[in-house]
Amino acid sequence: MAVAASAVAGVHDWFSWVVIASNAAAGGWALAAHYRDGLRRRSLWVLTVLAQLSVFVQAGLGSWLIVRDGREVPDLHSLYGFSALVAVGIAYSYRQQLRARLYLLYGFTGLFLMGLGIRAVFLDSFA
Repeated sequence: MAVAASAVAGVHDWFSWVVIASNAAAGGWALAAHYRDGLRRRSLWVLTVLAQLSVFVQAGLGSWLIVRDGREVPDLHSLYGFSALVAVGIAYSYRQQLRARLYLLYGFTGLFLMGLGIRAVFLDSFA
């Protein structure tokens, strides 16, 4: 069990950078697509979906570590993780109301998720 928990912890640490980088890329691309029609491609939405799904994978890994391994986690680290989940849900729920500004919505959401990820990583490294 300790080996599995150690492996999951390693994946959780490594995958945090996937979450950060993918949401930064998706957010930056979406913001650029708001101003440049040529950047509005289906691949932007594929990246956005994958980047936002990575938030759920990361939260699942973190939850597994807390529940199965009994790890103590700084309260703010958990807050940032769950705030990221809520942010994805809020962005998804507002997609119809903000249809005219959809690229801005998902651009800023991606950058917000990136920021939460960076904050969680640095908070965890100083704990």
